[in-house]
Amino acid sequence: MFELLGIPPQALFGQLLLGLINGSFYALLSLGLAVIFGLLNIINFSHGAQYMMGAFVAWMLMTYAGINYWWALLLVPIIVGASGVVIERLMISRLYHLDHLYGLLLTFGLALIIQGLFRNRFGVSGLPYAIPAELTGAQNLGFMFLPNYRGWVVVASVVVCFGTWFAIERTRLGACLRAATENPTLVGAFGINVPRMITLTYGFGVGLAAFAGVLAAPIYSVNPNMGADLIIVVFAVVVIGGMGSILGAIVTGFGLGIVEGLTKVFYPEGSAVVIFVIMALVLLVKPAGLFGRTA
Repeated sequence: MFELLGIPPQALFGQLLLGLINGSFYALLSLGLAVIFGLLNIINFSHGAQYMMGAFVAWMLMTYAGINYWWALLLVPIIVGASGVVIERLMISRLYHLDHLYGLLLTFGLALIIQGLFRNRFGVSGLPYAIPAELTGAQNLGFMFLPNYRGWVVVASVVVCFGTWFAIERTRLGACLRAATENPTLVGAFGINVPRMITLTYGFGVGLAAFAGVLAAPIYSVNPNMGADLIIVVFAVVVIGGMGSILGAIVTGFGLGIVEGLTKVFYPEGSAVVIFVIMALVLLVKPAGLFGRTA
């Protein structure tokens, strides 16, 4: 087998796979953030906590109700998304006419409360969540072994991400959502319930975070800090892609995951900061982000 700059192919492709896995979560989470910010103008700092809630709800459904992984993939986004609907109606809806900072402070406080509640109840050691039997094992690709579950995570993320992009950018429903953001009074005049649409949009964004949490549960231990460890990186991804850009969130999420994986091969010391270095460079050259539109 060939070597690239002295790096064995197994190590190179192994880190590329890890980068793609991380990129899948970056893309899903930054997509949810982009949907909420792009259509509601709310910076949802509680997104990481809602991702953690998705993993915990999947674990609780398995432990206390015997509901398996596949049902959890369907039910958890609905359950956690419903909690997002309640939060939007009771709290966030009061902030739409105020500065973005108020939404950021509210959702940051919510994140601390949610993490504190779960930490107090479950501790910080982490809880195991088994890989479903259908996705155990691995495929021999010749140059590396690909774990079936990790391959599934990448495929599921790509399908959900681009399905969401298509629904928002290429359908009548997406056109109504975008129009409601630009001119809610005019859209309401056509008989469309704009407040309900906004509420369901926030719930959908939260549901995307919960879906990512279910995907993550068998890979990472289910613990209250799993969202806090990820959300800062995801915000950097959103800034690089362009605040509110759906396509930017997806492409940048997957791309930066791969860049991070390659950095671990060629310059491991820089892997923890490479995304933030890229963010600084992008902000210097194009402050609106790679896919963002200037005002």
